[in-house]
Amino acid sequence: MNSRKIVVIGGSAAGPKAAARSKRLDAGADVLLLQKAPELSMASCGYPYYIGGNFDERDALLATPTGVVRDEGFFAAAKGVNAKVNTEVTAIDRRNKTVACTDVITGEKSTVEYDKLVLCTGATPRRPPIPGIDLEGVRSLSEMRDADKLRALVDSGEVKNAVIVGGGLIGIEVCEALSESGMNVNVVEMLSQLLMFLDWEIAKLVEKHVATKGVTVHTDNGVAEFLGENGKLTGVKLNDGSVVPCELAVVAIGVVPNAKLAADAGLELGDFGGVAVDEFMRTSDPDIYAAGDCVEINHRITGKKTFAPYGDLANLEARVVADNIARGDKHKFPGTINSGICKVFDLSAGATGLSEQRAKAEGYEVVTATNASPDKPGFMGAKLLVSKMVADAKTGRVLGFQCVGPGEVNRQLAEAAMAVMNGNTIYEIGMADLPYAPPFSLAIDHFITTSHILDNKMAGQMSGISNAEVKEKLDAGEKPFILDVRAPNEFEEMRLGVGEKLIPLGKLRNSFDQLPQDKDAEIITFCKISMRGYEAQRVLEANGWTNVKVMEGGIMAWPFKIEM
Repeated sequence: MNSRKIVVIGGSAAGPKAAARSKRLDAGADVLLLQKAPELSMASCGYPYYIGGNFDERDALLATPTGVVRDEGFFAAAKGVNAKVNTEVTAIDRRNKTVACTDVITGEKSTVEYDKLVLCTGATPRRPPIPGIDLEGVRSLSEMRDADKLRALVDSGEVKNAVIVGGGLIGIEVCEALSESGMNVNVVEMLSQLLMFLDWEIAKLVEKHVATKGVTVHTDNGVAEFLGENGKLTGVKLNDGSVVPCELAVVAIGVVPNAKLAADAGLELGDFGGVAVDEFMRTSDPDIYAAGDCVEINHRITGKKTFAPYGDLANLEARVVADNIARGDKHKFPGTINSGICKVFDLSAGATGLSEQRAKAEGYEVVTATNASPDKPGFMGAKLLVSKMVADAKTGRVLGFQCVGPGEVNRQLAEAAMAVMNGNTIYEIGMADLPYAPPFSLAIDHFITTSHILDNKMAGQMSGISNAEVKEKLDAGEKPFILDVRAPNEFEEMRLGVGEKLIPLGKLRNSFDQLPQDKDAEIITFCKISMRGYEAQRVLEANGWTNVKVMEGGIMAWPFKIEM
């Protein structure tokens, strides 16, 4: 009996996983992994950190935890997989179950048979038709050779000015890498904020932090033209007519599924241009599976298809593919909730589930809470976290969570991701039994505290207002009474500078004569993180004031300019 032939196209994240696990589960199978690039199993998420000099060994991007480079020899010896690099698959013949290959170095052509085929062809960087985009100095970051070139430019010290086009995950990570190498960096984002998976006011905290590192951020502004002389980049002209001089521009405005091979073979594509797959990761051809950045998958909350090009999801999808090839189509991939995180200089920023904006667009009636508080006790070196929780106003189900700060953001997002996936409500989270010790967290973890704030709001015990809404009111000429209940020394260190009245919480009960005597007047209270602001609201309401709101997150979540 002939062994089953399993052919996997693509050798970045999903491909090696699908090939190696297929061989583990079916030792008798003949598994062939075909890769166009000269490298295999590249840790592409590590490219910005290699460029920035966090580590110097290029092979670390290709190696196992024990330092063994995952090349053709490694896959043959350790995994039992026949891997071929520099091999481009140019066509799929579904009728005869073969793929046509070309050696990209010699040009030699060959044909390979398959019983089961797996497409892991990844994604391609967006390259908009902007004049001058082909100038020397305009680069992307999707392949090892891109990382090699950018690292060489950093090491050479030749580039003094760089522009990052795009304020998403990759753009921000490359921004940090280039800035910390000593370059003068500008970030250009066509939309109104960086990191679109965050809501505006949380993203503005990130932008504020990036600016403190000497990076100039241009939002609501796109690139009109790349300018050059003698074929080399000299600057970037923005839509507002301004020109930013630079010798390097990194275009990082997202990726599109690399699905041409699938489309040419007549396989169905989805609305995002990715390969359409079912819950078993099967394409429209039952003998062809697909995984990774070339596919569209389900969103667990909305039930709609989405494009989620993340390395962790690629590996999970590939695991399902291998299981179904080996064991029959029984294993399902449930989809994504779009969890993501990135390092932004001294901050981390991430989100899971739906943002407020996205939830409303999906038709949810939502309620939110913003929490600014430390990640652990002060005596254990506390660091600030600012988070926002989004819940279904009708059921209390948590739909999403965002977190930014120098503290342990990853822990908070991991807790939130499990809650979102499990469909937990704020009430369930509020009583969650999480591990606690002072080196790791507060007795009531930041994530739990955020749910308590939301619980108070939904129960009518707290009336909150976001910092963005406060700013809108002030910009519109409204004059709410802004009450700062911090201590005088805190007020001297920094303040909003919007005409707020300082009355420390401990003196509030004896200072009612300093408040509006119209008990229906709008009063907005705040403190450093607004725990005291909430207490002030309760005091004022108990004494007859009827229109008191707490500015959630306090001054630490204020994304606008403050007085120092």
